Amino acid sequence: MPRPVHATDITHRLIPAPAGRLHLAEQGTGPLVLLVHGFPESWYSWRHQLPALAAAGYRAVAVDVRGYGRSSRPESEDAYRMLELVADNVAVVEALGERSAVIVGHDWGATIAADSALLRPDVFRAVGLLSVPYTPPGGPKPSEVFAGMGGPEEFYVSYFQRPGRAEAEIEPDVRGWLAGFYAALSADTMPGPGAPDPHFVTSGGTLRDRFPGGRLPAWLDESDLDIYAGEFERTGMTGALNRYRNMDRDWVDLADHAGAPVTQPSLFLGGSLDASTAWLADAIEAYPTTLPGLLSSHVLDGCGHWVQQERPEETNRLLIDWLAALPGAA
Repeated sequence: MPRPVHATDITHRLIPAPAGRLHLAEQGTGPLVLLVHGFPESWYSWRHQLPALAAAGYRAVAVDVRGYGRSSRPESEDAYRMLELVADNVAVVEALGERSAVIVGHDWGATIAADSALLRPDVFRAVGLLSVPYTPPGGPKPSEVFAGMGGPEEFYVSYFQRPGRAEAEIEPDVRGWLAGFYAALSADTMPGPGAPDPHFVTSGGTLRDRFPGGRLPAWLDESDLDIYAGEFERTGMTGALNRYRNMDRDWVDLADHAGAPVTQPSLFLGGSLDASTAWLADAIEAYPTTLPGLLSSHVLDGCGHWVQQERPEETNRLLIDWLAALPGAA
């Protein structure tokens, strides 16, 4: 009879990587599944998936992306370009003594996972994307696209571009800012119809001006928030925000892959109330071309942006079913 698997069985380690060192949280044995978080999170966003994947017979490894948590935080802004993050993921696989892995990402982690699969199909044999659909490299320059959004208001990605500006908003009260940001994108606490959109900033304003107040989303308790806030209070926000500041560099770096599909077996999970699902609806419709290996695609009704934390049991079931259906699965 298999031994019950609990979250307390997680092992933490540091491994050498191009950035210096990467922190990993690991649980289970079997085929490697690499889990990549988004903004503003850490390995901890996969706390519900690690024991579930381990119990299902997988070696589940959640990484702190460079700039986050206990991983190294290079000073140079361009150290956070996509090519560097892909190299980090390859280094994780190699450091763990594996030749290949399934990679699964959420939010920015979904884009990192997709580009890892695109650039290194020899290492990443399948890819799962949560919340942010795959859009192939290419198209207009990102900074120009974002500058044209919102009319007189500024889109949050543009707001994050100037070094120090978002840090000045967030770092005086990291815990309060994170609570508001998580609540703004969660199904049970997001602003209602007609409320100002929290993805945009008025001239001279801040993102926080539009965050809902009063309560945490159901998926986040005070101890969870303490863990997230404690990490960012220690590290600051610059490493995390530098990912946004490299989008134009990525556009140049990946120009040779413009329009390229990700052909490995793939999965998509999104939330029906997530702005990413609405904004990128055309990307989801294009999956027969851009993700020809798509085996499983689900938009969870009434779910917000934090899919694997808002709906952990449903996410775990869909993820494990997909893994079991992969070619060559045991």
